[in-house]
Amino acid sequence: MPDQAVRDIIARRGAKSYNKGTLLFQQGDEADAFFLILDGWAKIFRITSEGSEAVIGVFSRGECFAEAAMFLGGRYPASAEVVTPSRLLRIEGAILRRVVRNEPDLAFSMLASSSHHLKLLVEQIEEIKVLPGPRRVADFLMRLSGCEEGPCVVGLPYEKALIANRLGMKPESFSRALAKLRPLGVEVGGEYVRIADVRRLSAYVTSGKLSPGTACASS
Repeated sequence: MPDQAVRDIIARRGAKSYNKGTLLFQQGDEADAFFLILDGWAKIFRITSEGSEAVIGVFSRGECFAEAAMFLGGRYPASAEVVTPSRLLRIEGAILRRVVRNEPDLAFSMLASSSHHLKLLVEQIEEIKVLPGPRRVADFLMRLSGCEEGPCVVGLPYEKALIANRLGMKPESFSRALAKLRPLGVEVGGEYVRIADVRRLSAYVTSGKLSPGTACASS
């Protein structure tokens, strides 16, 4: 969202701090607002018919979520929960419409945000269906690292169980996938992961091979 629009909305409504585990809305609630994350992380999820949780997306600072549901009206198709101590801005539809009158470009910004979320969801589905577990984890670490070469230390932004769910894996499968990345110089220590050679890990994400002629285990 444009900075001025955010400032205007904060001036009208104010931001709010949320504790980890706070449920922002539930699947089936009236979709009367969306959220902008100022600090922290939140997840969108659905409960399957078997009772398990399926994470659709995880959002961080500067990102909006639930805007498409609000624009369409009706009910939220999924639930949202804060996964770290966070500061969020809840933006009601009526307030947004008033702001858009003064900031017409905001409508295009919101459309771009929704399109970006759709693109990420398509990529997530493709990764889960096509990439084996270790490559999914390696790709996740590369996206977090922000490094192009050399060694890099990556801080895991939220719990490993949520990362596993986000990647379409069970926690034990996630742990095994991390272990299978050790030959690439990936070492886990608490909430941090050390990558010995970013380019080597990136090459593995692309090729699926630990070294020329050697494929990494897929499970």
